[in-house]
Amino acid sequence: MRRMCLANGYVEIKTPLLYNKALWEKSGHWGKYRENMFLILDPEADPTLPEEERASFSLKPMNCPSHHLFYQLKKRSYRELPMRLHSQDVLHRNEATGVLSGLTRVRQFQQDDAHIYLMESQIAGEVARLTQLIAKVYSAFGLEFTAKFATRPEQKIGDDALWDKAEAALQAALEATGLTYELKPGDGAFYGPKIDFDVADSIGRKWQLGTIQLDYNAPERFELGYIGADNVEHRPVVIHRAIYGSFERFIGILIEHFAGNFPVWLAPEQARILPVAERHHAWAEEVATRMRALDLRVDIDRSHGKLGAMIRDAQLAKIPYALVVGDKEVEAGGVSPRKHGTGKEADLGLLKLEDFLAQMQREATIPY
Repeated sequence: MRRMCLANGYVEIKTPLLYNKALWEKSGHWGKYRENMFLILDPEADPTLPEEERASFSLKPMNCPSHHLFYQLKKRSYRELPMRLHSQDVLHRNEATGVLSGLTRVRQFQQDDAHIYLMESQIAGEVARLTQLIAKVYSAFGLEFTAKFATRPEQKIGDDALWDKAEAALQAALEATGLTYELKPGDGAFYGPKIDFDVADSIGRKWQLGTIQLDYNAPERFELGYIGADNVEHRPVVIHRAIYGSFERFIGILIEHFAGNFPVWLAPEQARILPVAERHHAWAEEVATRMRALDLRVDIDRSHGKLGAMIRDAQLAKIPYALVVGDKEVEAGGVSPRKHGTGKEADLGLLKLEDFLAQMQREATIPY
């Protein structure tokens, strides 16, 4: 994601994890999102006061206000827009115990979080760009997605005129992409309408992951501006966007989607080397060194067990390739790869190491 952001004109920034109450009041989170925030109480405050009145700081549940502060560091020109900022910082949300679930709902997580500051005339182009990026990422994992357009909730900030403007602009941009979508009245973020993306895993379960949110309120509350071509200051618009959502949740979904049987490019351990006897360890180490030099993720089974048991262990761990190294492999300067699975087609026979490394590099290339 860092590589893709760099290629798409984003700047990665890192911001503090802790902010004072005044920032969250300014952004609107204190009034609309406080129950989901980890509050830090002032030890000198009157202990009889409600907790929210004794709190002076909070761990950040999202990056938006800190990105707005970064934007404010200097005067901006229309020539800088769209300005794309992204962070992959740790976030904390005080989720209720009853909704916590494995990796899919946690209290500490990281997002591929980004905010894009742009002119109104750039909204449609940026939404099209983002939907193309989302389709590219999801298709690499074999995930199909559907879009939902969510409008203003009851608990919102900002006046109806701003909401009318934001909803019309985002819906027009969505329709211009040609994507079919489901309307979700009242399901928007408290600061703006949004497009959410649900993906279906291999057994048809739906998961909400990516989001594109259009925000006219934050620029007003933070008094964000840019100097236009007319040499007059204007308000930008902000797009909040995530593609994976939280990395933890996405990884949890992938484990379920692939049932742990990951393709080579995604597998945490791409190959495991199985030396038949002690005398084969030197060549196993050489093979591992050559593979790691190509950024391949490889380990050596040092259990000194029987070959059949080592192959079975690699199969149970769903390692894409188990590489047998014995006398004939040492003599030939090669390996005997066995693909995860069963049947004769799983055994690839003796291959020269250079040939196998070329094959692994092709299969380990990220497909986007």
